[in-house]
Amino acid sequence: MTTDKDLDFRGGRALAFVPVVVFLGFCVVFFVVFKAFDMTALATGGVVALLVGALVAKSYGSYWSAVTRGIGSPTAVTIVMILFCVGMMSALIKATNVSGGFVWLADLLGVRGGTFTLFTFVAVCIISMSTASSIGTMFTAFPIFYPAGALLGAQPALLAAAIISGAIFGDNVAPISDTTVISSSTQTFRRKAGTADIAGVVRNRARFAFTTAGLAAIGFFLLGSSGHATGSAHSQQLLEHASNPRALVMLIPVALMLTVALLTRDIFKAVTVGLGTGIITGLASGLLTLSGIIGVTDGAPTGFLVQGVSNMLSVIALVVAVFGIMGVLTAAGVLDWLVSALTNGRLSRTPRGAEFAIGIGISATTLLFGGVNSAAMLTFGPVADEIGARVDLHPYRRAVVMDCFAMGIAAIVPVLSAYLFIGAQLTTGIKGAPALTTTEIFVAMLYPLILTVVMVVAAATGWGRRFEGADGVELKRPEPRTEPAPALV
Repeated sequence: MTTDKDLDFRGGRALAFVPVVVFLGFCVVFFVVFKAFDMTALATGGVVALLVGALVAKSYGSYWSAVTRGIGSPTAVTIVMILFCVGMMSALIKATNVSGGFVWLADLLGVRGGTFTLFTFVAVCIISMSTASSIGTMFTAFPIFYPAGALLGAQPALLAAAIISGAIFGDNVAPISDTTVISSSTQTFRRKAGTADIAGVVRNRARFAFTTAGLAAIGFFLLGSSGHATGSAHSQQLLEHASNPRALVMLIPVALMLTVALLTRDIFKAVTVGLGTGIITGLASGLLTLSGIIGVTDGAPTGFLVQGVSNMLSVIALVVAVFGIMGVLTAAGVLDWLVSALTNGRLSRTPRGAEFAIGIGISATTLLFGGVNSAAMLTFGPVADEIGARVDLHPYRRAVVMDCFAMGIAAIVPVLSAYLFIGAQLTTGIKGAPALTTTEIFVAMLYPLILTVVMVVAAATGWGRRFEGADGVELKRPEPRTEPAPALV
């Protein structure tokens, strides 16, 4: 982060926050007022925010130079390329209907009530890890698991929460998820070149995510039964219609992709292996056709490869807009001021305090962005990087703390959460299953609620804490900084 301020604003440095305020305004309008979640709309808000911010800059040329420096940063470019690649893998899994395989398995095992709620949570966890898209998984899983579970005696609010929790878990740990990519890529090494590798971050995050998932699974099993399974012909017909046992074979390329990602720490190599084996497996099993891979229908390109890239365009547009805003804040010296203010405070002088500062900061940012973790981490990631680095926290640890707190309670506040808005919307209009409110779902959201508690304990006790050094060996702590933060003028 540069300490050279080369961008001035009419009325002082505080006006550098104008793009941020405008962007947050768009978030509030869409999530709170319209109760709609759309990444393209958020990206539009980011672009409009940049245009408005330019009006209060003293130099138009300097302002847009700062924007383009932010967009063209190595971190931004890396994130964009990774998102394009993982988008294609995600589209492959959706196109082959892995969810149908899990519904077939549930019917085969005869699970009901709380057992079905537990089964749904586990199945959605796997699906979300495979697709690396929490929102996409929700749109896929709700129409299949929610009506079936309601007919089989699952408690509706717990069932809906199990679907959303499973979607968040997969997003939390999948090597190819946008949040994993962003949380890793925004944390840099100080003693060697480069950013935190995704495989290392996932391995360090796994202990917290899987501990939380285990506790949540117990809760869903014990609390998830309503005792009103119907066993009706309609219920059985619904299950048979959604079932597709062949789809489970697509877990083979997913397993290979995850293995390569963890062993090689190269996400591009992992996605290449996943796509290659996935195409072969899909064609051999009849789940894919050649036109389903890439083709043209009525003059329009089709196929999961095209769809995968298309699905990521709105997310990438958001990345571009947010990094443009970050470029403005950096050039104006605002990020340096913010980092200095946080790191010179008493809370951030120790590793424990720095982790709590990161947790509080990313939680507040996630709240402001309506639970959109990717946008929150894009914004707060550079700040977390500096806070953690000044007490020698390892980049893996910084990424883990930031990501897990962002996936916690801050992402599911009823009046702001995009997850709960979408979940409540997806429960409406389903025959035989009740429509739910965001508040009803919130109290049953075991995974994010437990994850917050787990991370507070981890920060307080030092569980899993690593420092930047050879093999993560703890280094000598620097003396606390006492100089005051520069004034925001």
